[in-house]
Amino acid sequence: MSVSNNPSTYAVIMAGGGGTRLWPLSRQARPKQMLQLIGSRSLFQLACDRLQDFLPPGQIFVVTTADLAAILQPQVPEIPVDNYLLEPMPRGTASVVGLAAAVLQARCSNAIMCVLTADHYIADVPRFQSVMQTALAAADQGWLVTLGIPPTYPATGYGYIQRSEQLPGIGEDPVHRIQRFKEKPDIETAQVMYRSGEYDWNSGMFFWRVDRILAEFARWMPDLSAILARLTVSWGHPDFQEALQSLWPTIQPQTIDYGIMERAEKTAVVAAQGIGWNDVGSWESLFEALPGDDNGNIILSATCHLEIETRGTLIYSADPERLVVTLGLENMIVVDTPQALLVCPRHDAQKVRQVITVLKQNGLDRYL
Repeated sequence: MSVSNNPSTYAVIMAGGGGTRLWPLSRQARPKQMLQLIGSRSLFQLACDRLQDFLPPGQIFVVTTADLAAILQPQVPEIPVDNYLLEPMPRGTASVVGLAAAVLQARCSNAIMCVLTADHYIADVPRFQSVMQTALAAADQGWLVTLGIPPTYPATGYGYIQRSEQLPGIGEDPVHRIQRFKEKPDIETAQVMYRSGEYDWNSGMFFWRVDRILAEFARWMPDLSAILARLTVSWGHPDFQEALQSLWPTIQPQTIDYGIMERAEKTAVVAAQGIGWNDVGSWESLFEALPGDDNGNIILSATCHLEIETRGTLIYSADPERLVVTLGLENMIVVDTPQALLVCPRHDAQKVRQVITVLKQNGLDRYL
C-alpha cells in the first residue's frame, strides 16, 4: 500500500490567507484562494483537484475562518463540513498546523499529514503527486519534510533552504537533509545563493507524522503545545468550540518555519523539480503562470478590450460590458474592479501590499 492510499494519511489545506498583493481583486471578503485567475476553477478548487486519486475527500481537512468556510465549502462539497477547522482569528501558520495535528491525533494516533497551500498554482499534477509520495515516505521515517522549489532567478521575496547531504533510499526523488533556512534575502545574498546551486525556494508545504510534529511543538513552543493539549481533550465534544474561542486569542502569532522548522533536528527537503509551481503572489507572477498573446499581454476577464501599441501588460476587468482601452502601454498592470482601479508598472507589482497599509491609515476600510 502506498503512503498516499493509507487511511492514516491526511491532507491539511491552509486556506485562511488574504493575498494582499492581488488587490483590488483580492479583498478581505474574497481573498486570493477564491479567485479564478487560471482557468475556470478557483485556486482553492485547484488545490483540492490536485488531490484527486491521491486521497479521498474524507481525509482532506481545511483550516480557515468561519466567514471564508461558508464560501469555500460549496466550491468543493465533497469535503465533509466537519473537516473544516475554523480559526477564530489569524495566529500564524504554527497554530494552524498545531490545531490540525491535534485534531488528527485525536482521530488517528498514527496519522501522517501533508500541509498544503490553497493559493498556489501547480501545472503538472501527476509530477506533484509523485513528489508528494517521496515526501510522505521520508515523513514516515520520522523526518520533518518540506518541498523545495528549484529557483529560476535570484528572488528576494521567497525564503530559501540550503541542502546538505542526500539521504539514500527514500522514494523516487532526491531527499536532502536541511542545512539551514534563509528568509527573504537582499538581492546580493539572493544572487550568491542562486549561483551556488545549493538552495531551493521554500514552498510552504510540509509533510510529517503527527506524533513527530506535536513532539516538536512540546519542545520548541511549549505554550502553544499546552493549548493544543487542552483542545485535543475537548475535540469531538460540545464544548470544543467554546474552548477554541477561549484559548485561541491567547496564542502568540508565529510561523511554522520560525517556530519549528528552523529549530528542529531531522529536517529534510525534497526538490520539487518540474511541478510548474507558482505562488501567484502578485500580479507580476501571473506572467510566469499564463501564456501571453503575440505582444506578451495577458488579458483576464476583459472581454471588451482594445489594445493599441500595448506590450507586456496585464489587463483585468470585472465588467464584461465595460470597454477597456490601452494605448501605448508597456510592462504595466491594469486591474479594473467595481470599487477600485489599479494601474502600476509591472516592476512595482510587489508594492501593491503598501496600498493596504495606506488604506488602513486613512480609514478607507471599505476598500480593503
